[in-house]
Amino acid sequence: MKRILVVEDEPCIASALSRGLTFQGFAVQVAASGEAALENMRICPQDLVLLDVMLPDMNGFEVCRRLRDMEDKALPILMLTARDEVKDKITGLDSGADDYITKPFDFDELVARIRAGLRRVMDTQHVTHKLVVNDLVLDTEARQAWRGGKALELTKREYDLLELLMRNNGHVLTKGCIFERVWGYDSEAGLEVIKVYMNYIRAKLNIGGKPDLIHAVRGVGYVLKA
Repeated sequence: MKRILVVEDEPCIASALSRGLTFQGFAVQVAASGEAALENMRICPQDLVLLDVMLPDMNGFEVCRRLRDMEDKALPILMLTARDEVKDKITGLDSGADDYITKPFDFDELVARIRAGLRRVMDTQHVTHKLVVNDLVLDTEARQAWRGGKALELTKREYDLLELLMRNNGHVLTKGCIFERVWGYDSEAGLEVIKVYMNYIRAKLNIGGKPDLIHAVRGVGYVLKA
């Protein structure tokens, strides 16, 4: 399930977008300010950001620029605003937005543009389907990983967890984010299952005395880095 962050300070619009996009099969989170959006992305990266220009603390152009500095450059960012002047569209695109949608908008068109943005990322990942951190290599098409050239025997859950960590190489992921992305909202497991699976993966990655790539951040979560 693809995850969308809706950055919108008007409660009625935010609620309508959240309900509509959830009905379309997306997992939706809402942030009512620029700082809240940036904090959300630091804690748990999303697959796409739907970003309003007019926010109470900073404008969407600044939020977009900061997201580009902190996130994967392929992150789709769609700007949503009532300002339809050409210069505003240019500013939005120059700040790093992928698309610019003016209010009022047709919801079906919005969904189509969201799916197009997500599809572009998937097409890019299809071309570059190998993730590499130090001597750890993961092929997202074959769903296979190697450490130092030796294939790793991973269960589906272990693979999903390792891919999440590698896609966020160098970024600390909270336990809540990891649980949500790998196990899902409706899982009956508790957060303690994360430590169990981290130990499983570490045992497979560190065989032969290789240095640890997965590091626990006390009271927060985990990070994968060389």
